Amino acid sequence: MARWGMVIDLDKCTACQACTVACKEENNVPFAEKEQAQRQHTMFWMQVLAHVEGEYPNVKARFIPRPCMHCDEPPCVQVCPVEATYKREDGLVMQNNERCIGCKYCMVACPYGVRTINARRFRPPEIMTQYTNPDVPARRLGIVEKCTFCVHRLEKAKEKAKAEGREVKDGDYVTACAQTCTGAAIRFGDLDDPKSEVYRLSRDKRVFRLLEELGTEPRVYYLKEG
Repeated sequence: MARWGMVIDLDKCTACQACTVACKEENNVPFAEKEQAQRQHTMFWMQVLAHVEGEYPNVKARFIPRPCMHCDEPPCVQVCPVEATYKREDGLVMQNNERCIGCKYCMVACPYGVRTINARRFRPPEIMTQYTNPDVPARRLGIVEKCTFCVHRLEKAKEKAKAEGREVKDGDYVTACAQTCTGAAIRFGDLDDPKSEVYRLSRDKRVFRLLEELGTEPRVYYLKEG
C-alpha cells in the first residue's frame, strides 16, 4: 500500500498563491466576502506563510506553503472525543463530517495550525457558484475542516486501477496544489516507492520537517533554500 506524502522545495516557491487558490476551488472551501476578509474571517486549507529574516537593509522574505502534515503520529486523532478525526489504513488523516461536533479539540492539539472551523456562513460571488466541484460533498456549518490530500482524487484513481486489475501506484494521482504549482515546488507521491520522485527528494541533504522534534512524524517534507 502506498504511503502518500509531499515534498516542497522552498528554493522554487515564489509565493504566487496558486496552490491556495487551487485548493479552495478543488475542495469547495468557502470564499469570504470583502467585509469578512477585512476582519480576517477567512478559510484556507492550504496557506503560504511568510516571514522576514535579517535586518534592514539586508532583509529577505521567506515563504512556506503549509498544508495538513498528515502525521504518522497525529495528535489530533488522539484528542477527538467522538472519533471524528481518524487515520485511514493508508495513513491519511481524515475528518468524518457527520461525527464532528465542532469542539475544536483537534484544532488545539494540532501544532501546525492547519485546521479551521466553518462557523460562519460565507456567501461567495455568484460567478463562483458555477465552479463547485461535484466530487466533494457539501459540509454543514459548525464542523472542523482541513486538507485531505485531495482524497477524492485518490478514490477515482483506485476505481480506475481496479478496472485495470492492478493496485494504485505512484503517479496515478496528485493533489490540486501539486498539479497547479507554477514553479513545480510541490511534489506529491509515494514516499515508500524507491522509484518515485518524492522518495528521492525526501532523502535529500536539504530536507527538514516542521516541528519534527514533537514526534508527530509529518508526511510533508521541505527542502531548505540554498
